Amino acid sequence: MAKKPASAPTLNIGISDKDRAAITAGLSKLLADTYTLYLTTHNFHWNVTGPMFNSLHAMFMGQYTELWNAVDPIAERIRSLGHVAPGSYAQFAKLSSLKDAPATPPKALEMVRILQEGHEAVARTARSLFPAVEKASDEPTADLLTQRITVHEQTAWMLRSLLDD
Repeated sequence: MAKKPASAPTLNIGISDKDRAAITAGLSKLLADTYTLYLTTHNFHWNVTGPMFNSLHAMFMGQYTELWNAVDPIAERIRSLGHVAPGSYAQFAKLSSLKDAPATPPKALEMVRILQEGHEAVARTARSLFPAVEKASDEPTADLLTQRITVHEQTAWMLRSLLDD
């Protein structure tokens, strides 16, 4: 008779199931926002035109690369907390607070404005998780959020500076 495989041990990291679920729900929204902003930024990298083409094309590449590298740590934190990370366009569309990229590429400075607003929105999403994270004493998630907020606020500032007359 075949031996039944052992089930995985119960997760016991000092954070309750309820707190892990709440944190994971917020991280799933952060993941969706980050991925949506990544797609928009990559879209704008491909489709930017005009006198600022070279500088914006290069800037957008740096930004979408940073965003691409950010999605994995967010998803892996969700997994570390014992939950499944969302990973489909349908899930991201339901979870994200950001609008999808416009079907017709806007003018260059409108792209900058959309991305600036997107980075501020992702910073707000990340910041909104702190009450649940602090309640659970979830320092690794707090560290991740602090890093993400720093990047998004700085990027928003740089983009906003391009819009100043």
